[in-house]
Amino acid sequence: MTIGLFIPCYIDQLYPQVGRATVAILERLGCEIGFPKGQTCCGQPMSNSGYATMGDHLITTFAKLFETYEHVVSPSASCLLHLKEKLEERHDPLAHRIYELTEFLHDIVPEDRLRRLEAHFPHRVGLHQSCHGLRGLGLARPTECMTADFSKPGRLLALVSGLKLVTLDRADECCGFGGTFSVFESDVSLAMGRDRIHDHLSHGAEFITSTDMSCLMHLGGLLSRGGAVTKPIHIAEILANR
Repeated sequence: MTIGLFIPCYIDQLYPQVGRATVAILERLGCEIGFPKGQTCCGQPMSNSGYATMGDHLITTFAKLFETYEHVVSPSASCLLHLKEKLEERHDPLAHRIYELTEFLHDIVPEDRLRRLEAHFPHRVGLHQSCHGLRGLGLARPTECMTADFSKPGRLLALVSGLKLVTLDRADECCGFGGTFSVFESDVSLAMGRDRIHDHLSHGAEFITSTDMSCLMHLGGLLSRGGAVTKPIHIAEILANR
């Protein structure tokens, strides 16, 4: 299985361990990985700030770089959703071959192969369901939907030996980051983030995980300034841990 790996700019610059963990996971599953050197930002920051046309050339670049891959995988739900929506607007078939990491592992990789990961993480973990992954990519059931409950990241974490997934009071509430929202509405953003952290801490979570390092960056900053021992960790780091 040939995989094109897309690593978002903020992960490349600030959280390279998430990219390395993603590679480790895919290699253990026997995937052949390609990493186009010309990849850049997905263009989401410009689009979210009202300058969508400034990022159009980035979508074109992405499509050219990854058009030959069987599947494209990225450890960022928000970046992946942005790319998928922009490619769908162009009727580009690549839009249906790009996957957020947990989506790819859950939907494409057979469960018996997933057990090859032999992941082990003996800690209490709270799962933060990012808005883009939850309502954009459909990685889990939002509580407002009266359908059968499911969580793709949750099912993957259930395969990790020693891990205890804590039950939260508000499992799909926004963390308040929202990219530029955290800049222009900082007080609201901080209040929302503190509410999310309190939910995790009150249930004894040692780690908070998510499919979006951007959400974890926001929560991690609040955790560190508040002196909490609970730490943020991307789900790829847990699934790669032995």
